Amino acid sequence: MTKSLCMSILFLSLFLPEAAFGQTISGPEVKLNGGEVYATFALDLEAKYVGEIRDGIEKELKFYIDLFRVWKVWPDEFVTGKLYVRTLRADPIKSEFVATSLNGNVLIERRFRSFESMLKWTLSFKDVKLGNTRELGPGQYFVKVTVESKVRKLPPVIGYFIIFLSENDFKVSKDSTVFTVDSRK
Repeated sequence: MTKSLCMSILFLSLFLPEAAFGQTISGPEVKLNGGEVYATFALDLEAKYVGEIRDGIEKELKFYIDLFRVWKVWPDEFVTGKLYVRTLRADPIKSEFVATSLNGNVLIERRFRSFESMLKWTLSFKDVKLGNTRELGPGQYFVKVTVESKVRKLPPVIGYFIIFLSENDFKVSKDSTVFTVDSRK
């Protein structure tokens, strides 16, 4: 009995990804300006992932930026959201650093002179427009930022056969402070 339990724990520990303790989100800070809702935040990656990218391993990150309305009795209501898919590629031999950002139908590809400038551009968001306050009802709102990175080693079909196996390298989220939208303005 104990031998099979030990083997099961060993098997699970080999395939489960590490916890996302090293990844932190700075912010999100919400700004209301001219009747628009803007969010600013940045992701700080763990040194392990920064080292992998620097060594030439491509990393794809998905940034979900969602606006929620707070309800006292009901669960919080999703109002609107944006998805950014950002990919980082570094070629240590050529000293070439390329990042792409996909937002809906808009694809931006940028080349950088340094690895640090690529990380800064890819992992930070400034004044992402989420909506107009005139379209929102009066109430309290907050912005939730979720960042996830998929495991690159496993084929997607593995998740169908081994349901307890996580498909994410890491997944981290953080909420902003609650802000109030007044309909009289």
